[in-house]
Amino acid sequence: MKTILITCLALCATSVWADAPTIEHVEARQSGGAWTFSVTLRHADTGWDDYADGWRVLDLDGNELALRVLHHPHVNEQPFTRSQPSVRVPEGATQVQIQARDSVGGWADETFLFDLP
Repeated sequence: MKTILITCLALCATSVWADAPTIEHVEARQSGGAWTFSVTLRHADTGWDDYADGWRVLDLDGNELALRVLHHPHVNEQPFTRSQPSVRVPEGATQVQIQARDSVGGWADETFLFDLP
């Protein structure tokens, strides 16, 4: 029983104290009616147990416009940039939010406010 309790506390503490991915840079370009977003993330990836596993584009109301899933850790590639094409942004929007996620802590509390060019 004591071992189970210690294991549970350790797992809970890991998810609470895990650092969220940091969004270091965002670029966006429009082509026709769609946008391509390139997002640079930094995260203390340790391997398959804890890595930045995605980011998403949100409108200002928090509605998801696009999701970029990251399928593997980037332990030796920090920071790293990945792009997502074909993002439909509502007409007239001047800003979006970018939110990062990791495999331990889930979605970061903070979002990155980005002014569309």
